[in-house]
Amino acid sequence: MNPQDLLEQFGPRESMDFDLVIVGGGPAGLSAAIKAKQLANASGKEISVCVLEKGSEIGAHILSGAVMDPKALSELFPNWKELGAPLDTEVTKDQFLFLTPKKSYQVPNWMLPHCFKNEGNYIVSLANVTRWLGQQAENLGVEIFPGFSAAEILFNEQGAVCGVITGSMGLDKEGQPTDQFQLGMELRGKYTLFAEGSRGHLGKQLISRFSLDKDADPQSYGIGIKELWEVEPSKSKPGLVVHTAGWPLESDTYGGSFLYHLGDNKVAVGLVVGLSYKNPYLSPFEEFQRYKLHPKIRETFEGGKRIAYGARALTAGGLNSLPKTIFPGGALIGCDAGYLNASRIKGSHAAIKTGMLAAEAAIAAIHENRANDMLSAYPTAFQNSWLHTELNQARNFKPWMSKGLYAGTVMVGIEQKLLGGHMPWTIHLKHADHECLEPASQHQPINYPKPDGKITFDRLSSVFISNTNHAENQPIHLTLKDASVPVNLNLKTYAGPEQRYCPAGVYEFIEEDGKARLQINSQNCVHCKTCDIKDPSQNIVWVTPEGGGGPNYAGM
Repeated sequence: MNPQDLLEQFGPRESMDFDLVIVGGGPAGLSAAIKAKQLANASGKEISVCVLEKGSEIGAHILSGAVMDPKALSELFPNWKELGAPLDTEVTKDQFLFLTPKKSYQVPNWMLPHCFKNEGNYIVSLANVTRWLGQQAENLGVEIFPGFSAAEILFNEQGAVCGVITGSMGLDKEGQPTDQFQLGMELRGKYTLFAEGSRGHLGKQLISRFSLDKDADPQSYGIGIKELWEVEPSKSKPGLVVHTAGWPLESDTYGGSFLYHLGDNKVAVGLVVGLSYKNPYLSPFEEFQRYKLHPKIRETFEGGKRIAYGARALTAGGLNSLPKTIFPGGALIGCDAGYLNASRIKGSHAAIKTGMLAAEAAIAAIHENRANDMLSAYPTAFQNSWLHTELNQARNFKPWMSKGLYAGTVMVGIEQKLLGGHMPWTIHLKHADHECLEPASQHQPINYPKPDGKITFDRLSSVFISNTNHAENQPIHLTLKDASVPVNLNLKTYAGPEQRYCPAGVYEFIEEDGKARLQINSQNCVHCKTCDIKDPSQNIVWVTPEGGGGPNYAGM
């Protein structure tokens, strides 16, 4: 049953009005909500702010390494330490290693560009930092609605954004209403901020509708795969930050690993693989598993226990790929726009800062009795901010690294170390990630080691500890524009790459009556968005599932 039929049968929709509607309860969305309330309180005015979060709770879908630069948080809450923000492990030591299959070579710290140094930063669980931000927002009177996905954008008669519609609940696999059916609600706002994270479902639609990316380079993404371990006390080194480049990835594939020592004998480990890779046989999940077998890496985890797993795409194109961030009625903030600084492997400070800047513009407009127009003050404020300076200095990082590990490392070193990021040239990315995949006939299959259940693991056991759950009887949220493409194009030409680039075992080709077909195990989906990004013909479209579904990351 299509949305219009549901509306005719069960409508009209319930509606709620707010001054500011925010889609996404991550660092960007919550910081925007907090800043909006702070500004209103300071001026003695009342404003209504709501935050929609598709996860079952605030922080459920937040996944990051993460080393956090507290600069933006200190602007939002100068007394964050007194307020108990969970930034508990300050970085004490940086190591950068180049790996070969059996050996490692440490880069002397004096040779490292500033972007690879983390003095004054903190190793955190970004999920827990986000939960803390959620508490601060609620203390200020922000209305937070966890378990509600924003499924559609509301437009007024002039074509401006005026809010969102939440996803209907209680539909079966065929889209028919069940006994538990609930029609989605309209949440209307004078301004709507979109903070869905990387490759946001609605952000993607807004970029297309308003041609926000027409003057930008193609966006570039990576997939980050992460595990949290409890290691033997003798191997715990709180405050140690280790990054690596090289093995197991080939030199023409962008990527690198992180290994962060938190307190309580916890170690976060992960691998980021650029989604511009060429070889359809490459599996980011399998690359991560074999990375842990490297002698230098394995020694940390022997005798330890893996306690959590997750995966998430990250928007890594930087300033050159940043779309226009405003449109009539709202703005894109955080990773929904793409403010991550890939050279520093950090985005949370940028998410917080852009949330604050957008909130300042929105509240100023609301105080002027404006609504649903262009928040031009937001991009202007960004242009004049320290964040723009930081991203401008790093603007060539991803384009250089797309030219290969060795050439990219040399050029990044020259720009960042010798020139301090003040370079007179700008280079550009020319291709979207999905355009970079080459036919299987041009590559050889990769022989990955089988999981040992101690250091390396399979997908299904990994998804299990991500606490991922979706109601079985709901419409599949991994949609196909053309159901024939997976077999006729992807399997035939690219050897079925979706069964390898998905880190959760969602896609598998099975044979029935001598014919192959694609099976979509949507209940396994960890909402990483990799399929939406890397599918070679852009045939897979990720849409929001029923609210409350997906992973529930604790301590990640």
